[in-house]
Parts: sequence; structure tokens; C-alpha cells
Amino acid sequence: MAWFYLIVAGLLEVVWAYAMKLSDGFTRPWPTLLMAVAMAGSVGLLTLAMRTLPLGTAYTIWTGIGAVGAFVVGIAVLGEQASATRLAAAALIVSGLVLMKLSSAH
Repeated sequence: MAWFYLIVAGLLEVVWAYAMKLSDGFTRPWPTLLMAVAMAGSVGLLTLAMRTLPLGTAYTIWTGIGAVGAFVVGIAVLGEQASATRLAAAALIVSGLVLMKLSSAH
């Protein structure tokens, strides 16, 4: 169950990052509220995952899902650049996440 919590926490990390962008510097109330709720949910689920997963594994996976997810949303939704170098960097992050998961005893 810890891995499920961790993955959902990482996805909520993407939601709050996107909502923060939409909040326009916290000047739009609904995206700002969504950001705060997603942030609280993300940290709460990370806390549950850390009951059994090692700190280094949980935190690395959580931030990695958030980073790569925000990168994908930036390209797919916001029209950000998808250069070969940026895609290679994202692939390296995903590779690190896979290695971290495979090296975990849980």
C-alpha cells in the first residue's frame, strides 16, 4: 500500500505544480485553492508512504514523479519546448527512479 500512496502523492505533486502555474502568482483563487489542497494531499500521502519506505527512496520517487510529471504537463498542456536534450534529461530522471525502486527492499 505504501507504493500506491507514494505514486498518488507524486501525481498530486504534478497537480499542485500545474495549479500553481495557473494561479498566476496566487492572484486567482480557484487554482490557488486547488494547489493548496493538492499540496496537503501530496505531503499527507508521502507521510503515509514513509511509514514503511526508506526516506531516500520515498523522497526521491516523490520528487521524481513530480518533476517528470510537471515536465510532461509543460510540454503537453502549456506548449513548452520538447528538445532532444530536455527529453534525454527526463529519461535519465525516469531511469534513476526505476533504479531506486529496484534497489528498494520494500
